[in-house]
Amino acid sequence: MVEDVKKLSQQQFGDHAAGYVASAVHAKGYTLSRLIELLAPQPDWHVLDVATGGGHVAMALAQHVRYVIAADITHRMLQAARSHIEQQGITHIACCQLDAEWFPFAANRFDGVTCRIAPHHFPDVTAFVRESARVLKPGGLFGLADNVVSGEAKIARFVNTFEKLRDPSHHWAYSLEDWESFFFAAGLAVRHSEVIQKEIDFDDWAGRMGVAGDDLVRLRVLLLRAPDAPRGWLKPRQVGSRLVFMLSETVLIGQKPL
Repeated sequence: MVEDVKKLSQQQFGDHAAGYVASAVHAKGYTLSRLIELLAPQPDWHVLDVATGGGHVAMALAQHVRYVIAADITHRMLQAARSHIEQQGITHIACCQLDAEWFPFAANRFDGVTCRIAPHHFPDVTAFVRESARVLKPGGLFGLADNVVSGEAKIARFVNTFEKLRDPSHHWAYSLEDWESFFFAAGLAVRHSEVIQKEIDFDDWAGRMGVAGDDLVRLRVLLLRAPDAPRGWLKPRQVGSRLVFMLSETVLIGQKPL
């Protein structure tokens, strides 16, 4: 079952790799600059960027550090990221295909580990956080940004169902409290946490994963006819001809003890 989820994720992101390289949500956005600001990367750092997607975090880090490994489970996504990186003339980023739940690196290897807008695809986020902590040097920082849901079970189930209809490789988005518990279990001290809301254009969001026809209609209806509690979380509204809604995203910084 777990392997099926991972294969589906590889298929989905392989098919839409170019869209993620070009995606404004991934290429820009508050959480990208916020991660860099909070990590305060240093010139001598070696950093691992997990589930790099289009390589946007890796390229942002490369402006500040000695070396970055941009890693992803999907080969075609890595090819798209590498092409994008090379076009920018950046030479100190290496690309590596790996599973987010098992890293082929020795313990205490990196000054920083990052992952942005990806762990909701991972079948076992506790293994991912443990691996991130393992490969960090003592005192190293783990920077995470990902979609989060309400701690209320009914809202969490609805939002995750909505996400999975759009993208079958979506596994589960957790609450901020869940993430803080994952950090604690891996021995990471939470140095910073925040939750922000981002406005999502429905058509862009659905189109990035190739949703069309009856599936697009069902997705729209699910959003517009959501029960009161999930509707209060997603906040759908019409802005001219555009349908927009809100997703919540956390930025968490954890530190490995010295």
